[in-house]
Amino acid sequence: MAITGTTSRTTTEGWDAFVKELDDAPPLFFDREAVGLRALAAAGARVPEVLAVDHRSLALSWIEQGGAGRTDRTDTEERFGRELAALHGTTGARWGAVDGEPTAYLGACPIDLTPSETWHESWVQRRLVPLAREAADAGRLDPGAVTLAEQIRPEHLGPQEQPTLVHGDLWAGNRLVDGEGQSWLIDPCAHYGHREVDLAMMRLFGGFGEGAFAAYAEASPLADGWAQRVAVYQAVPLLVHAILFGGGYAAQSAEALRLASR
Repeated sequence: MAITGTTSRTTTEGWDAFVKELDDAPPLFFDREAVGLRALAAAGARVPEVLAVDHRSLALSWIEQGGAGRTDRTDTEERFGRELAALHGTTGARWGAVDGEPTAYLGACPIDLTPSETWHESWVQRRLVPLAREAADAGRLDPGAVTLAEQIRPEHLGPQEQPTLVHGDLWAGNRLVDGEGQSWLIDPCAHYGHREVDLAMMRLFGGFGEGAFAAYAEASPLADGWAQRVAVYQAVPLLVHAILFGGGYAAQSAEALRLASR
């Protein structure tokens, strides 16, 4: 989910760097991205190195994309599925922020990652319902859809699991593939959540091969009923898109909430 700003390739302190800049960046915008990248790196994920960060910019090590490594898509996708399963092996004590700071952004939209004792509080009470209300208040969502969001119960979120480190915004644009066929993760909204958050986001806009899902399931099988829970985990990014862009995302959000609350 993009935010308007400028990007450039440059050399910084001897490093070939990718620099993102935004003069009127909201509070902690780039800081939270840097924290997320470092958390993913500490868990063994392949991410660009954070070279510098301040209130208006973020400099990352440059990742060269493409090349012959992309020709064997099956191998690339299967490797990614296994690596994602390994990342999800990192767990935390509570749901939400990786470091206790509640401020977070999904694209350009603020979300609340206040550490929570239950997954329902973190996903539904602090994100899904407030986002539905915001979309309705902006005239971009039927108020009846807010009622659907409020009806989502803990059982709609699946069996109890430990809080898992997730990327948090894992659409295809936030995964780079280099010339060796290795996948790199960028632009995270990293937090301790449910691992199905990442898998549902991967299915929302496409761009991931079935080999990735198959390899993930082999390495770390999902609980029964996961397919019925895709809607509840796609509802948050869809609501963010409805708030930011309007259009057909409102109808998609309402449908996701209808399916999620059944």
